[in-house]
Amino acid sequence: MGIQIIGISHKNAPLSVREMFAFTQQQQDDMMRKMTSYLEITECVVLSTCNRTEMYVYADSEKTGYVYSLMQEVFLGTAGADQLEDIGEYILFFHGDKAVRHLFYVAAGLDSMVIGEDQILGQVKTAHKNAREAGCTGVFLNTFFRMAVTAAKKVKTDTDLSKTSVSTATLALKVAEDTLGTLKDKKVMVIGATGKIGGIVLMNLLSGYDAEAYVTTRNNKVSLKHGFDNFTDISYENRYDYLDQMDVLVSATSSPHYTLTYNRMIKCMDPARKRVFVDLAVPMDIDPRVGNLDNCTYYNIDDFTRIAEENNRRKIHEAESATLILDDYILQFRQWMVFQKSLLVMKNVKENFMKVTEHKGVEKAFDHLFYWVRENNSPEDIEVFFKCLDH
Repeated sequence: MGIQIIGISHKNAPLSVREMFAFTQQQQDDMMRKMTSYLEITECVVLSTCNRTEMYVYADSEKTGYVYSLMQEVFLGTAGADQLEDIGEYILFFHGDKAVRHLFYVAAGLDSMVIGEDQILGQVKTAHKNAREAGCTGVFLNTFFRMAVTAAKKVKTDTDLSKTSVSTATLALKVAEDTLGTLKDKKVMVIGATGKIGGIVLMNLLSGYDAEAYVTTRNNKVSLKHGFDNFTDISYENRYDYLDQMDVLVSATSSPHYTLTYNRMIKCMDPARKRVFVDLAVPMDIDPRVGNLDNCTYYNIDDFTRIAEENNRRKIHEAESATLILDDYILQFRQWMVFQKSLLVMKNVKENFMKVTEHKGVEKAFDHLFYWVRENNSPEDIEVFFKCLDH
């Protein structure tokens, strides 16, 4: 019994494959409920971001391979990838101690494309919250996710890993600036600014660049917490009407379809104007064929790898400090988990000890306990037992 994870991430799967696993919230809820309907599996959480999709389960069964087959069936089946040739080479699977370590590193941003990025911690918290609301978690995954979040917060507080935070959202403006030379007086459209990533892009744009911001969302107008109002709000339906004026277009929605299609774009853009298109969505928002046009540069989420690697090299020392903090919390969780799994054993030992004490006294009860330990364990386990008592 224990924690098992199946997933796909930026580490071993290209964007074209990750797009298949960009599950809607309804799909995630359905997956969690289906997994917990199996007798062997009692808890489930699905984490879905632009760079990873992972399913965490706690299983009472000792049959790790059988549980994995159930996870694979639901995970691949929901993505429609169960018949895809070679899909297995993109799937990651962790169980036991490796599974425990994985979530702690993910929550702290150590497993991200950009080491120390802030967004993943909020995404981990949201995934846990959604699973709780769906009735798919219990004592093991609740404690697991809470301790991983606590450890990640400790890393943020005690190291500089996130002090100069760089994320895909902040990199979006950097690549646009590098391509155009400057964003001063440039016109930038952000599609999906009410979302987490789009909101960060817009806040960075308004607070750190002397550019003209244009904002459009599918459902509602943008409201900003810090009093910024220096942007032009346009309706989603009219986005193509403004396209020819734009120097930079950033899209970060959860739409299953393109927000900007190739055929519509070529009809309303002057080919002489130099433009940058940045697609931060999975699945993709912007038809990538636009990058083939003269004077158009296109970036998607996978194109940030090189920039992310440079950022990561600068953060190696802080990552080492973060690892020490995480290792301490990982040990605490593993100790808690062993203790939690042993509650029934402790109850039985306690009851037996009390019975012997009642009839033969405390000294005989201890003798009986130690004798039982000697007769039912290997010499190595007996040695560990007495070393623990000696501390």
